[in-house]
Amino acid sequence: METPSFPLTVPEPGRADAALAAALDGLTRSAAQRWLEEGRVTLDGRPLKKNAKLQAGDVVLLSPPQPQPADLVPQDIPLDVVYEDGDVIVVNKPAGMVVHPAPGHPDGTLVNALLYHCGDSLSGINGELRPGIVHRIDRDTSGLVVAAKNDRAHLALAAQLQDHSLFRLYHAVAVGSFREDSGTVSAPIGRHKTDRKRMAVVPDGREAVTHWQVADAQNGYSHITCRLETGRTHQIRVHMAYLGHPLLGDTVYGAKKPVPGLAGQCLHAAQLTFTHPATGERLTVEAPLPEWFHAVLRRCGLQ
Repeated sequence: METPSFPLTVPEPGRADAALAAALDGLTRSAAQRWLEEGRVTLDGRPLKKNAKLQAGDVVLLSPPQPQPADLVPQDIPLDVVYEDGDVIVVNKPAGMVVHPAPGHPDGTLVNALLYHCGDSLSGINGELRPGIVHRIDRDTSGLVVAAKNDRAHLALAAQLQDHSLFRLYHAVAVGSFREDSGTVSAPIGRHKTDRKRMAVVPDGREAVTHWQVADAQNGYSHITCRLETGRTHQIRVHMAYLGHPLLGDTVYGAKKPVPGLAGQCLHAAQLTFTHPATGERLTVEAPLPEWFHAVLRRCGLQ
């Protein structure tokens, strides 16, 4: 039995396979190519080829394949569930937990925990039976992550990421004092030219916009909040380093040394606001600052 078809508005111009992968977090480019080759993506009623050129605003119709079991093991890992219903689940992820299995982290991830918690109620985006992680946060970043329990919810939430109506607010501690109380960084982000494991502000990168505001500044440190308008990999970390204020503990992007008691960057995803994909209700969920974050604030004289 085939899954239902869904419309998707293309957020960025480009080749069909690349545009689909960019629009749906969790859909790899190879999976997008497979969908296109199987005729699962149409525009104006006609199947698209993988190298077809799409324009921003084009509305394509997706017919995802029936999800197949993924080679992942459900694990009974405690979850701090902030909100859950039949369509979505929002989890307060602890610092140190990886979101997806990856080389060096085959299990013990948020996905393994969600597989156990959600059972058969999982999104099938990417053709695998697994929780539809709509967006990701770094291993050492704590806070809110939303996952979809079905394809319709996944596509609806992904569309909100693209049109910037999914609101994400982070707290961070940055090194140094800002000259102004608030501002916006609009600087494109892409892979670093020589270190492919890092991201950087590059002329040919993807659009990236971060709004920031200083909550307090003392002793050469600043407690800031950041609102993401886009969601590029390591966006806040890259943009703050670009301003000359790397996040405390983030030695990858310019902090001088690790901080005792802090696994990596001092960053917490504190608030999510989104439109519920089934009811249309506007929901806001929050995760209070964890104790480790308060300890850093006290150590820096910010609390």
